[in-house]
Amino acid sequence: MALSDDQLDRYARHIILREIGGAGQQKLLRSKVLIVGAGGLGSPLLLYLAAAGVGTIGIIDDDVVDLSNLQRQIAHGTADIGASKVESAARSVARLNPDVTVIAHKERLTADNAARIIAGYDLVTDGTDNSETRFLLNDACYFGKKPLVSGAILQFDGQITTFKAYDEGANPCYRCLFPVPPPPDVAQTCGEAGVLGALAGVVGSIQAVEAVKELLGIGEGLSGRLLLYDALAAEFRKIKVPRDPNCPLCGNSPSITDF
Repeated sequence: MALSDDQLDRYARHIILREIGGAGQQKLLRSKVLIVGAGGLGSPLLLYLAAAGVGTIGIIDDDVVDLSNLQRQIAHGTADIGASKVESAARSVARLNPDVTVIAHKERLTADNAARIIAGYDLVTDGTDNSETRFLLNDACYFGKKPLVSGAILQFDGQITTFKAYDEGANPCYRCLFPVPPPPDVAQTCGEAGVLGALAGVVGSIQAVEAVKELLGIGEGLSGRLLLYDALAAEFRKIKVPRDPNCPLCGNSPSITDF
């Protein structure tokens, strides 16, 4: 389908990029991305993917907007307090870009619904804040053969990577990086340890960049590499993450055969 005159204007700065062009923009408009979590990371992810013209964006979250969210969750405003986060996020997208269809999943991701929900999308982004959901999401994307762009933040530190261990080559999964969930007394949340609000914008925006690159097959992705950001030191560094041959999910002799 040819781009309309309005779309040519809206996406002009994409279209003049050699790596994207008109064909790439059309591909984005046909793409479907699921955002798991409409909070600190999900907000910039949502807004930048919508602005980029990703045609279908799914949002899954069972929470409501709280006043304490607004320090970092920029898809929501004061008037949205008490409202469903997915409905508030959908309204933000509607204001930003009418080209985008939002599918609101007002529920929590579970082992019972993960496969069904993820199956409808080309790519999944992780904006969650708990280990249980991260492990579930990793396993579901592995079995569903969906690239997973993952981000995490706490206090002044952030990390971003992409998981696609289902693909050939030395692509690790989340379990290769974190074999077991951390103990409850170690796994602090942002509510317990605090987080710099703008840090969510930095990490969520990088996730959006990596998602667009994966959808279009351009540049060098982050599979097999973990990008770390120290906001206090104003420092980025990148470390290699090898595939673990003993990983219970994607290793040579897997013991996990479903999620």
